[in-house]
Amino acid sequence: MGREEQIEEREVLDSIFPDEITDIDEKSYRIAIKPEIPREDGDEDSEPRTSTLYDGKAFNQRGNPDYSLASLLLTITYPPSYPDEPPLLDLSLPPNATKPPHLDISTDRTHLLSSLSPTISENLGIAMVFALVTTLQENIESLIRERIATLQKVKDREAQEAEAKENAKFHGEKVTRESFLRWREKFREEMEAREEEERVKREAEMKGKGGKKEEKLTGRELWERGLVGKEVEEDEGLEEGVEGLKVG
Repeated sequence: MGREEQIEEREVLDSIFPDEITDIDEKSYRIAIKPEIPREDGDEDSEPRTSTLYDGKAFNQRGNPDYSLASLLLTITYPPSYPDEPPLLDLSLPPNATKPPHLDISTDRTHLLSSLSPTISENLGIAMVFALVTTLQENIESLIRERIATLQKVKDREAQEAEAKENAKFHGEKVTRESFLRWREKFREEMEAREEEERVKREAEMKGKGGKKEEKLTGRELWERGLVGKEVEEDEGLEEGVEGLKVG
């Protein structure tokens, strides 16, 4: 009974995956799973179709890997009592194929195969390979989307930090009472230092000119210093001397 169900399921799968399925032997076969890879930020809306094959890998016209052809191989092996017991499953990359982005089959294989456990439990006793392939493809796409979103968050945060750093160049320090008092104190110190420097410079200039010139006293200053009477006496003595002179 089990073998008849296996043959019948295999025939149905051949009609669903005519280009993706490949027989290994009577009880084993592989199905190529091609996940839909979401475009990442900065990708063109209309990516050129594949034009070049190099070392078995597909590249578009811009020289970037063409992830539209990326695929994984799910190997299914029927045990004798399938579908009453789950099939044996393995996940691998096709030889020299374009690897799906943000996916490492060597580390992600166990997680992805384990994610099929609920589907297996729900379908024990009936043909389940189609459900397994569908679920696996959804899980692969979900994992890739999560990693792209995580990377995008990192890029966005780095861009915001760079923008904030750049904008900081055009904004001064926010004025607070404390910052104003610090600025005022510094300003006063600078002004006092400048005035002292100018004073020293003026004194040096005066010394270089031989000291200060004798200032002419005003009448009030002469009076206050008691010099008015003296000057008058000197003037009168001078006049008497002039009158005493006789012309010979």
